[in-house]
Amino acid sequence: MTLLIISPDYASHLFPLATLGSAWLAAGERVVVASGPATADIVEAFGFEREHLQLGRGSNPGVIRAEQQPKGEDDALRGFFAATREGMVATLRFQAQARNADLLWNPVDTARDVQRLVARVQPDEVIVDHLAFSARLALKSAGIRHADVVLGHPTALSVGDEVYGYPARWPACFDPHTADLAALHRLCGQVRDTFTEQWNGALVLLDPGAAASEDAFTETGDVLLLNYPVELHDPDRGRLLPPHAFLGSAVRAEVVDDDVERWLAGSDVPVVYVSFGSFLSVRSDVLARVVEALRGLDVRVAIATGSTSPVELGPVPATWLVREFLPQVRLLDGAALAVSHGGNNSVTEAMTAGVPLLLLPFSTDQFAGAAAVEDAGFGLVLDPNVAGAGELRAAASRLLALDREARDRLDRLSGSLAGGAGSRRAFAALTGAAARP
Repeated sequence: MTLLIISPDYASHLFPLATLGSAWLAAGERVVVASGPATADIVEAFGFEREHLQLGRGSNPGVIRAEQQPKGEDDALRGFFAATREGMVATLRFQAQARNADLLWNPVDTARDVQRLVARVQPDEVIVDHLAFSARLALKSAGIRHADVVLGHPTALSVGDEVYGYPARWPACFDPHTADLAALHRLCGQVRDTFTEQWNGALVLLDPGAAASEDAFTETGDVLLLNYPVELHDPDRGRLLPPHAFLGSAVRAEVVDDDVERWLAGSDVPVVYVSFGSFLSVRSDVLARVVEALRGLDVRVAIATGSTSPVELGPVPATWLVREFLPQVRLLDGAALAVSHGGNNSVTEAMTAGVPLLLLPFSTDQFAGAAAVEDAGFGLVLDPNVAGAGELRAAASRLLALDREARDRLDRLSGSLAGGAGSRRAFAALTGAAARP
């Protein structure tokens, strides 16, 4: 049996998708990953075959920098980073305006590339990133059975009266003006309609007999998989989803880093892990405030600086671990608290490790995901553009002393996600095999 995984050339997308494929590899099956060159080393590390496929202009091997992106994508990234400094609505507005170019890049040519690749690989099963719209167009128009995986918060798939790009929920610490929200809602509706026109235009070229979509952001594959814990999702919203399976999480295995192991073993002082992911690590001003806040606590801190230079963080205690990139899964496993932007990998991996979260969301589905974590009592959320060091320190202190009831519930959630449950659930959903305990 051959599994084909189709992923954008972004490490943050490929890590969970490749982790799902590990269940096929463990069963002795062939796994082929189609992605771009920036993530080739990741594919090799998982032990999979690789096929070249370019699904967009940009790429991200793990830490993204605007100056390393192709012309056009570099300015788009700078614009996005600037928008995050203005706040929630400005960022969502910027992302809405860029959506067609981001998510439906060269749709017809890319779709035909995908169809040729499928003909060459001859997979028995296909898994594709839900946000790889051009690839999903290829599979839909050719009648190729496939599973699409929502890697972000489940609101990345619109249901009911939701409008893609307009947050279904956001934490109480954000208080946007009503008029700004109304304008954002109108914009997202306009983008939805334009995007759907482009989807349908490409679809009719690929399959003249295909039925047009009413809203391309509600389209799904034959099998819908959500890389998210069902325990954090509103059950009323869940009833609006098409047939689906919640995977919980897709936590990757990491190569042992001896220096990190020695650092973790060097003290019994609680560890706080800090990372803003591959994109938002550019916000050195917020990282520096987090450093200032944590300097006032009796903790050791591991910071993945990403695209921020360590000199921008201010004074850092010698007992802290500061690197551009750190083994996140391992450090979460040894952490008492994590400080994050609220990306889906960070949230699901922290929940799997049973680690409470101090969340500072900047964009897209991070707002809905942060609200869900806070509502569950597993974290606190602050506005990254507003929260000062004192407020950050107080929130971290509260989470380091998480109350027993919340601690017990988080431990139960962790137990349900641990041990590769997500990849086994994906295998069962696609093959019909019973999920192994």
